[in-house]
Amino acid sequence: MAQPLEGLTAIVTGAGRGLGRAEALELARLGAQVVVNDYGQPGRDGSGEASAAPAEDVVAEIRAAGGTAVAHLGDVADHAQARALVHLAVATYGKLDILVNNAGILRDRMVFSMTEDEWDSVIRVHLKGHFNTTHFAATHWRERSKAAGGPVHGRIVNTSSEAFLAGSAGQPNYAAAKGGIVGLTTSTALALGKYGVTANAICPRARTRMTEDVFAGFQEPTDGRLDALAPEHVAPLVGYLASPAAARVNGQLLVVHGGMVAVAERPRIAAKFDTTKEVFSFEELDDLLTPYYAQRPAGETFAAAEVLGLKHG
Repeated sequence: MAQPLEGLTAIVTGAGRGLGRAEALELARLGAQVVVNDYGQPGRDGSGEASAAPAEDVVAEIRAAGGTAVAHLGDVADHAQARALVHLAVATYGKLDILVNNAGILRDRMVFSMTEDEWDSVIRVHLKGHFNTTHFAATHWRERSKAAGGPVHGRIVNTSSEAFLAGSAGQPNYAAAKGGIVGLTTSTALALGKYGVTANAICPRARTRMTEDVFAGFQEPTDGRLDALAPEHVAPLVGYLASPAAARVNGQLLVVHGGMVAVAERPRIAAKFDTTKEVFSFEELDDLLTPYYAQRPAGETFAAAEVLGLKHG
C-alpha cells in the first residue's frame, strides 16, 4: 500500500534535534525523501561551532529505518545558503514538494534589557530564515506550475508559537518573530494557492532543548507512557499538512501538543464604537473606551491561548 508522502521530497530545517528531528523522521516514515537541514550549533542561543553531527545523525536514523535522506548543514538565515538548500533537494531528488520551516534560536531578555544584537539575531534566524527558504521554494513551484500548465503539489508548514498568541514577557524578539511568521504564512498562502501550494503555520508545545526551562516543572511520566510534551505529538500534524489529503487546508494556524490540535480563528472584533460627530474627540473616546476597559479583566489582551484552554498547568 502506498504511503501518503511516497514520491515526494521534503525539506525540514532545524531538523537535527527536537521538533525538527521528530518531523523529519515522521515525513520519512510516511514515505517522503527528506533533506535534513541543521546548522549544528550546540547553544540554543545560536552559539558555538557549527557541526555536521546533528543533521547526519538524523539522516542515519532515517536510512536505518529504510528511508531516504540527505543532510544539509547550512544556515537558512543566510540567503545564499537557503538557495543552496532548495537546490540540493531538487538536484538530489528531482523536485521539492514539502518545506517545513522549524529552525530557530532563543535570546531571551525583557524588552528594557534587550540588546540590538539579541533582537536582530532572533528575527534573523526565525523570520528571515522562514522567508529565505519560502522564497526559493515558491520560485521552484511557480516555475514547475507554469511548465506543467497547472497546479503542482507544494506544501509549506511554518513554525509559530503560543508566545505570539498570548504574549511572553521575556521574549519580545521571539514573540515578534513568531507573529511575523504567521503574517508571512497567510500572505504566502494567498500568493501561491493558484499554483497548488498551501502554506500553514503551527504553534507546537513540546519539550525540547529550546524549551527545557519553560517546562522544567512538568515532569516526564515514569510509567512508560509517552510524555505529553514529546515532539512526537506534533510530528503527525506536520505529516498530514504535508500530504495531498490537506489540499483544502491553507492559510491556517493550528495549535498542537499532547494529543490535541486546535484550529485558531483570525482575530475578531470584540467591540465597535462610532463617533456622533465628524471625528472623534478625546472626551468622546474617554467616555466610550474607558468604561469598556474598566469592566474587562485587568491586563487582558489578545489572550487566545486562554480562549483555547491552552494555559500551562
